[in-house]
Amino acid sequence: MNTYLAVDFGGGSGRVMAGSICQGTLKLEEVYRFPNRQVRIGNHVYWDFLALFDEMKNGLRQAVRKGYHIRSIGIDTWGVDFALIDKNGNLLGNPVCYRDSRTDGLPEEFFDTLETNASCMDAKVSNNHPGGSLSQHYSEAGIQVMSINTLFQLYSMKKSGDVQLEVADRLLFMPDLFSFFLTGVANNEYCIASTSELLDARSRTWNRELICRLGVPEHLFGDIVMPGTVRGRLKPEIAEEVGLTEEVDVIAVGSHDTASAVFAIPETQVDKSRCAFLSSGTWSLLGVELDEPILTEEARICGFTNEGGVGGKIRFLQNITGLWILQRLMAQWKERGEECGYDVLLSAAESADISSVIDVDDKVFQNPADMEAAIAGYCREHQLPVPATSSEYVRCVLQSLAQRYKRAIEQLNRLLPSPVEQLNIIGGGCRNALLNRLTADALGIPVIVGPVEATAIGNILVQAMAKGETLYKLKIKN
Repeated sequence: MNTYLAVDFGGGSGRVMAGSICQGTLKLEEVYRFPNRQVRIGNHVYWDFLALFDEMKNGLRQAVRKGYHIRSIGIDTWGVDFALIDKNGNLLGNPVCYRDSRTDGLPEEFFDTLETNASCMDAKVSNNHPGGSLSQHYSEAGIQVMSINTLFQLYSMKKSGDVQLEVADRLLFMPDLFSFFLTGVANNEYCIASTSELLDARSRTWNRELICRLGVPEHLFGDIVMPGTVRGRLKPEIAEEVGLTEEVDVIAVGSHDTASAVFAIPETQVDKSRCAFLSSGTWSLLGVELDEPILTEEARICGFTNEGGVGGKIRFLQNITGLWILQRLMAQWKERGEECGYDVLLSAAESADISSVIDVDDKVFQNPADMEAAIAGYCREHQLPVPATSSEYVRCVLQSLAQRYKRAIEQLNRLLPSPVEQLNIIGGGCRNALLNRLTADALGIPVIVGPVEATAIGNILVQAMAKGETLYKLKIKN
């Protein structure tokens, strides 16, 4: 039976999933799971790419041992982060994590600088200059300005005189990087590239003027390939190392994990333009899939972003801090030796009595040393009841997320021709029944849950389509 391997890297772990299609049913199996961690060295926080690549090979090796007939491999990861390679294909350094502090305050500095420079020009030139103002920038990039974005990571490197920029030949986002070292072919997949804030949202190509204005070499930005494109064939030495005897393609999927997840959402009776999605995990990404971007000033002010989707679609969404806050709380309680089982905490939170709602997107929750103290401090500062127990902390976080989702839907409805009639929650966070219920109560519209393995499913479906499989009314079996 032909098998497609989805290699899915998340912020806390990675896994290799096998998908086989037989008689109209997609059967999924987790082949291998491994940890992913952030490593602080010197002044920066890095991803351990070398360990991750080795773990990916371990997963491929395990799939071979299980006897799968592997047709292709697809890779998806989180967005914005990247590494640089030189002209000989050598890795110039481990990727810096988007939670690193090197970009703090840079969006404000970057646009102040551009606006000051643009003010020396006449009005016509200023209005046409990429980045001359936030409004002008958004009308082209269509991406929410966030300090974690690739644009500001590169700006930080430029400001600090990072020598990598002088010798680099290509910039590769995380899934591009894994694919390159599997195949030797360097290119940039559209969905992941769209998270950088360096694309033109309408043309789906690099914003060369902005890149020039940023002052980094233009040759770093290579060919953009769409999901479903064969990126290259697995190198013979890699195939031999993992035990593969047949030739295997590496296929570009929706390589931003949310792009793959959204592609896996099943059809319903509600028109897709009126069915919102919520990819629930460390981040919450809430929005709709559109044919063309929405680049209005209202969309910018509301914090919407236009990211690439499978089939050239636009994922019009908000990036919302998701279960990150709860994850950090649980890690903190575990370190203290306290009971922090997920099911136990959610059960206790069901009956917790606390009304406090925090702004989950507030910067104080981005990466504090003590998440519990950050929540308590926020509540005191805003004259809200301070949680006293772990169950109250959990309840506070979950009802705050539900209220944040409500605000996102209200803002979305003001920008769409027709209001959202249904929300589909996908990803690992959709297992959180309490959060699902609080969300449904807050929104007042039907909430559909699943699939949990949306990212792996979407990844595999794109591979199968690229190989000519018929996917009409495909059933999913875990």
